[in-house]
Amino acid sequence: MTLPPPAPRGQKTGNRGMRQRAPVSDRPAAVLLTEVSLPCTTRSEGASVFIGIDWAAQTHAVCVLDQAGKRVTAFEIAHTAEGFDQLTTRLRRLGDPAELPVAIERPDGRLVDHLLEAGHPVVPVSPNQIKAWRDAEVLSGAKTDTSDAMVIAEYLRLRRHRLRVLEPFSTQTRALRAVVRTRTDLVDQRVAASNQLSACLEAFWPGALAVFADIESEIALAFLERYPTPQAAAHLGEARMRAFCVKHGYCGRRPAAELVARLRTAPAGLADTTEADARRDAVLAMVRVLRALNAAIKDLDRSVAAHLGEHPDAPIFTSLPRSGQINAAQVLAEWGDCRPAYDSPDAVAALAGAAPVTKQSGKHHAVHFRWACNKRFRAAITTLADNSRHASPWAAKVYADARARGCDHPHAIRILARAWIRVIWACWINQTPYDPAKHGNATRLTEMAASAA
Repeated sequence: MTLPPPAPRGQKTGNRGMRQRAPVSDRPAAVLLTEVSLPCTTRSEGASVFIGIDWAAQTHAVCVLDQAGKRVTAFEIAHTAEGFDQLTTRLRRLGDPAELPVAIERPDGRLVDHLLEAGHPVVPVSPNQIKAWRDAEVLSGAKTDTSDAMVIAEYLRLRRHRLRVLEPFSTQTRALRAVVRTRTDLVDQRVAASNQLSACLEAFWPGALAVFADIESEIALAFLERYPTPQAAAHLGEARMRAFCVKHGYCGRRPAAELVARLRTAPAGLADTTEADARRDAVLAMVRVLRALNAAIKDLDRSVAAHLGEHPDAPIFTSLPRSGQINAAQVLAEWGDCRPAYDSPDAVAALAGAAPVTKQSGKHHAVHFRWACNKRFRAAITTLADNSRHASPWAAKVYADARARGCDHPHAIRILARAWIRVIWACWINQTPYDPAKHGNATRLTEMAASAA
């Protein structure tokens, strides 16, 4: 008798080996729930007390510990302007705000802004690290908001030499990041809505799905609005299709006869009128959603271009090969403008997920894909790297060499992204746009190609 395989422990998340290892399209993956903060040199070495805040939606638990780890005070505040003022007032009684570090499990929000404005060094900590610390310290598993705030304060007290203080971005970077991330979220929503519409059409009318290449395009949405069911398009011929394309300014370079052939050669649509009427309502609803998303994304495209033009570091990122406006804004929004935040380009590569993770113990040595990173940053920098190899001979050679060593496409793109990070780092530190004539490796490659010719 063959026993069944053991059940997997924990939540089933799928085979990691089959996951997409690096997003290289213009539809990047979602960002981590807690974005990676940009730190600076810590200022909490001489702190007399340590404050931990357990953040929540309605109330926040606060715990203050002295240098010996004894609790000085603990209280709760409401998530209101009065609650924020009460917090800073009570903390000010303990000493100079500049000497009172505050640890919290998020790097942004109005509470964090209020603490920074009051002069407190804010230390963002990872929720996963706090959870592991609490599980190791509290063996019973008991948990309250006050005890969580105490664990955060204790974590700050004992590990302050390994933690860094949050350095906020400039207003230009924060404005650019707001519109860029909102646009990315709307693109993700458009992808989801397009998939829902495609699934609906595949279930009752595959022909409408085959007429135009992109279901979210304006011409495809106009077609579905005019012909939402197979019965509505039953008498659609070549002449009517040609008139429809002219009316809506179709420029897909496909004749009307070919479009009609795509419609007719697909499997026949649903003939039942009752379900077809219901599917019609669903299709028209999804068309309205996609049109609203398309309009919102176009508006944000203009906003992204405007805020990018106001950013002082925009010339650096727009000078990169095939960066464009949107991709340059995505990279800049995640990279930031705080020079002290990174001590080397390797720190940027780790944040962007372009650097691998090494695990070594005894004779075991392995290099793994970096899962914990700013996934928005990785999507932006890999998109830039993938596009650049079509315009930069140096980037094309880095990619080709990686492929020749046996790397697959996503791995080679990450290698190229890390190489670009080193180049961008030099431009960013010196505050000069990218110039291929000053790029040593690119210049040597050009000279070698000229001499060979």
